[in-house]
Amino acid sequence: MEMTLRPDGRFWDKIADRYAKRPIADVEAYRRKLEKTAEFLRPNMRLLELGCGTGGTALHHAKHVSEVHAVDISPRMIELAERKRQEAEIANVRYCVGELHAFVPGSQRYDAVLAMSLLHLVPDRDIALAKIRSLLQPGDLFVSSTMCMGDDLKLFRFIAPVGKALGLFPTVRVFSTEELRTSIETAGFDIVHSWKPRPRAATFFVAKAR
Repeated sequence: MEMTLRPDGRFWDKIADRYAKRPIADVEAYRRKLEKTAEFLRPNMRLLELGCGTGGTALHHAKHVSEVHAVDISPRMIELAERKRQEAEIANVRYCVGELHAFVPGSQRYDAVLAMSLLHLVPDRDIALAKIRSLLQPGDLFVSSTMCMGDDLKLFRFIAPVGKALGLFPTVRVFSTEELRTSIETAGFDIVHSWKPRPRAATFFVAKAR
């Protein structure tokens, strides 16, 4: 796995401690996404979370599966996540630094992949989705939660490049829920559940590899 820290990694490293202290914006929506995801998880599953941040979601799902492997581009995020894991005394979660495009799975395959608040932060969602599909077998699970700013915040398409140039934002891509749905289906998934709790909220998809 590539370990070179790219500009987006440096951005997330810089804000990691502030990010860790920030309260969840919509606790009820987050809870519902956790519950819906858990409905599809099984005790024998190996779960991969991409873009795990400070690790809370991975720790929550650890009790539903045999193993969780959680990856993030930011070394500082991973440090904070590992601290949480140790404090919680959860043994079946493993965190590491890495990027999606360079991720190489081990000898054991994954049964489910989570990409929460990730697909709008990668340079090309179609390449990212193709990579994710390559990690799964038919019938395996893919869960995502994505800010589809093309629905409600179209002007951000012009703001994002300026913010990135000034170091205020990481890479941010603007697309609609329907564009994301098409990308997920084209990548080789069938969507079995979708939910957007309100305007300007992330779109939640549960899909299965075909």
